[in-house]
Amino acid sequence: MEERQGQYYISSPPESEFNRQVNRKAGITDLKQRAHGSRSWIKIDQDGNSEIVTLDKATIMRHCSLPSRDLRLLDPKFIYPSSILGREMAIVVNLEQIRCIITADEVILMNSLDGTVGRYRSQLCNRLRREKSDDLPFEFRALELALELTCTSLDAQVNELELEIYPVLDELASSISTLLLERVRRFKGHLLALTQRVQKVRDEIEHLMDDDGDMAEMCLTEKRRRSDASLLNDCFQTRSSTGRVISKSAPNSPERSVSGLQMLPRTFSGIANSSKYGSSTGSSDNEERIQPLEMLLEAYFIVIDNTLNTLSSLKEYIDDTEDFLNIKLGNIQNLLIKFEMLLTAATLVAAIFAAVTGVFGMNFETSVFDYPSGFNWVLVITGIACVALYFALLFYFRYKKVLPE
Repeated sequence: MEERQGQYYISSPPESEFNRQVNRKAGITDLKQRAHGSRSWIKIDQDGNSEIVTLDKATIMRHCSLPSRDLRLLDPKFIYPSSILGREMAIVVNLEQIRCIITADEVILMNSLDGTVGRYRSQLCNRLRREKSDDLPFEFRALELALELTCTSLDAQVNELELEIYPVLDELASSISTLLLERVRRFKGHLLALTQRVQKVRDEIEHLMDDDGDMAEMCLTEKRRRSDASLLNDCFQTRSSTGRVISKSAPNSPERSVSGLQMLPRTFSGIANSSKYGSSTGSSDNEERIQPLEMLLEAYFIVIDNTLNTLSSLKEYIDDTEDFLNIKLGNIQNLLIKFEMLLTAATLVAAIFAAVTGVFGMNFETSVFDYPSGFNWVLVITGIACVALYFALLFYFRYKKVLPE
């Protein structure tokens, strides 16, 4: 029996070590699968057709030319604040529940069971099918809907919180209770978190409006058109240069060389003037290109700023209610202090009366007891003196402004 137990005891550690190694390898394999695993996405094209596809990070990175840190913003495992990033071939949007990648001809939306994602998909498809002749490019229309749903969702949450908190604050102002104070504390925490979310969206829109370079990066359709035009121009110049016949046997005449030297200053001045004109034209063209996006961002900046002002007003109302409660509690405290002082003065007077009556109630010889009503007169005189002392103390407290009015 002892031998079997000893053999079992010796054979158990290798088995547990083997299980630990297997579990460790399985955990590492699971982590690798999570890191390189595929996710479900919703792809929406320019015609409003949508389909659910399964893509991994490497495919999205190659297709949209995005770094891995941008895709990490869209990972639902991580909680990042709202952000809008303009890249070379895509716009990375992380606005509350809407996490998507917008290119010049399609939207790759993170698939989720959230209602906001479903509304974004359905509304974007309907708008793309109905409004095919819209002046805005595809990426601006997709970004506009993301901003619209985000601002609408935040505004609805603010209105819901406003409807819940105002009756509680009004009730708390009339009657203070622990239950109402606890509800206000929870509402205040919710208000703070909601304010931070709205503030982040507002700051992101304001940052884009202040930076023309970021807005220019988000003009994907225009960048693609310019890229295609430049490629066609390069191909045309290449063909024209290869088709040109240059004679190397013809000597250069002195007159031609002199005239060429005289033409150099004019050529350089013409190049300088054309460069200046090109830079001014480029800047004006850039402003004209980003003007629709700037107007779009400005419209939703006004909406989200109004939501933030509503939250600020609600916070000020809570602060005013707290100040009112502090004033009310201060008044109650003053009344308690007044009552305590009056009670202390009355206790002092009653103690004096009790001491005098106790002294005269003892069994000792005095001329007061020679009269039948002598002890009664002692009680009357002591009572009158105590009352007079009490009113004297009240007058003194009022004179020294110790008691509140």
